[in-house]
Order: sequence, then structure tokens, then C-alpha cells
Amino acid sequence: MVARTTADGSPPCKVEFRDLTVRYRNLTALRGVTLDVRPNEILGVIGPAGSGKTTLLKALNRTVELVPGTRVAGQVLLDGTDVYRVRDVSSVRRRVGMVAPLPVGLPMSIYDNVAFAPRMAGVLKGELEGIVERCLRQAALWDEVKDRLAELGTKLSGGQQQRLTIARALSHDPEVLCLDEFSIAVDPVTTMRIEDVLKELKSDMAIILVTNLVQQARRLADRTAFLLSGELVEVGDTEEVFGRSPKDKRTFQYVHGMFG
Repeated sequence: MVARTTADGSPPCKVEFRDLTVRYRNLTALRGVTLDVRPNEILGVIGPAGSGKTTLLKALNRTVELVPGTRVAGQVLLDGTDVYRVRDVSSVRRRVGMVAPLPVGLPMSIYDNVAFAPRMAGVLKGELEGIVERCLRQAALWDEVKDRLAELGTKLSGGQQQRLTIARALSHDPEVLCLDEFSIAVDPVTTMRIEDVLKELKSDMAIILVTNLVQQARRLADRTAFLLSGELVEVGDTEEVFGRSPKDKRTFQYVHGMFG
């Protein structure tokens, strides 16, 4: 299969949101959002509560349609294919890893938390150990738990459980990793450790980082998108968005704490 390229020979976008509108019954969560995510980048998505950040992630992995009464218009493309035209929804969700704001550990051992998805996908028992170790190492958790893999994952500290959640998201080799306010329930030290993990992971995948912490986006993101009331106000190189002359004055006001 020949790899797709753009007209100038550069790699194509990994994800494209094209004129995306999402409505929950009478509430419009996203209005005509057009945005791309490039390979091997961290795209920061910022904006106040209710701006549509979480909906953007859920539209990508199609969990938004689990909410009764939801309507989606526009397109969400993954490697050029509209995910809403894919019949096997599970195949989409395997390609898009999700990390929720609060760590949700499965009621099983640390080992089985990570091995669960590969095992369900038919990976043989002999391969599982390598996958578990690799994912726990990628999540900077291996050294802390390698001698107690049989213990319940829910007995780990909050920060460890969040890293376990990341390891679980990585266990099915996602092409895109989505993180929704991952640092809400973890301490600053753990937050910095996870940020270091994300910097390394972007060499293997595209990452979408939704965060209310604007300085976190500034530290991590290659580009930053600012959403407000369901609309995309601005997207650009992070230093440009956070600089003295963003394209929209509302961006300047938000990143400098004038509202939020």
C-alpha cells in the first residue's frame, strides 16, 4: 500500500474534523468545527467548561453516539476515512486510545488491566507479558509495580491508577491518544511525570490533549486550538497562540486569565 501524501509531499493529517457539528437534543456542543491533527504532534485543546472539548474527543472515537438523542453532522476523518462510515465501531476505538479525567481501574489485577484488551483481541498468552511490560514502561509505571502485578489495580494510588489507565489505553497500539483533563485527580509531581511520558509517546502517535490548564498546553503542545461555546476561535503554533498577538483577542484574554 502506497502511503498517502499531500500535494507538497508532506505526510497527510492523521485526523481531520470537517465542519463538525454535534447536538445533544436541544444543546449544540460543537458548531462547524474544522480542525486537523498531524502525525507525531501533540495538539492542545483549551477553552472554558462547556466549550465542547470533551465532545470533540468523543466524536473521534464515536462514544458520543452512546448519548441518546445525539446528532452528528460534518465529517471526522481518520487517515482519510470518515469514522462514521465505518461499520465496525470497535475497530475505530482500537485505533483511538482514550484517557478520562478520573482514573477508572478495572476491578482486576494490574496485569489484567493492561492485558484485557489484547486478550479480547485474540493475542496469544505468550505475547501478553511483553505487551504488559512495554505498556507499563511507556506509562512510567513498570518500576513501581513490576513485583506486584497480581495485586488489584484499584489499590494503587490515584497517580498510579492514572498511569495504569494510560498503559491500558496503549495496550491496543492506538494511532491517536486522546487525553481529557488527565491531571485533574493527580498530584503535580505525577502530572509532570505523565507530561514527560507524553513527550516521548508523540514519536509513535498523534496526541490530542484536552486541558483546562493553559500552561500545561503551553508546555506540551506543538499547536493549540482554542474552543469557546462550541466554536473554534483559533488554532496555531502554541507560542503564537500564547504570544502577544494571537489572531483573535478572545484568545489573548483567555490564555491570560481574563475569563475562563
